[in-house]
Amino acid sequence: MSKELPQLYGLVLAGGRSTRMGSDKGLLNYHGVPQKDYLYQLLGEICDKVYLSVREDQQTSNSSDVDVIVDKNEYRGPFNGILSAHDAHPNVAWLVLACDLPLLDLDSLKLLKEQRNPDKLATSFATTESGLPEPLITIWEPEGLKTSIMHLRTTDSTCPRKFLIKSDVQLVFPEKDEVLYNANSLTDYEFAKSKLG
Repeated sequence: MSKELPQLYGLVLAGGRSTRMGSDKGLLNYHGVPQKDYLYQLLGEICDKVYLSVREDQQTSNSSDVDVIVDKNEYRGPFNGILSAHDAHPNVAWLVLACDLPLLDLDSLKLLKEQRNPDKLATSFATTESGLPEPLITIWEPEGLKTSIMHLRTTDSTCPRKFLIKSDVQLVFPEKDEVLYNANSLTDYEFAKSKLG
């Protein structure tokens, strides 16, 4: 008898400091609404429940119809938000998105979900060019997140990509690499806006 598939929750990581961009990447407007809201809505189409991952000082700046998980500050980098969510709901899988993915669309997310392999620690998008997992466009299975906690306790690296590279993960390649483009600077922002027309 096969084990029951863990529910899939969505998480938009909006707690970063956006130092390179110079302004909050989650508030940038590519699609007529702040980017964090756009991604939240996309995840709402395919996930059982969706949360916004935020710092404590960001709590008041979100509308009341958005569910938030506040970073617990136990880990550094993106693992801080991901593992705060895992701590709140340890038995679900998390489809995690960075808030700086302006070209990501619903069809791409559906592809990732369709190719989800719950027997692996994670199902991760990768570009054809690099072949490397993109940890912030990934479905993290509960077992994968438990394993990542043990990994963080035994290594100095807090890089989720390094963890995924060394782990048993399912790689998924989107139809076009550009949907995985992340905009970290004003130049990137202008490029993404021009792509979106």
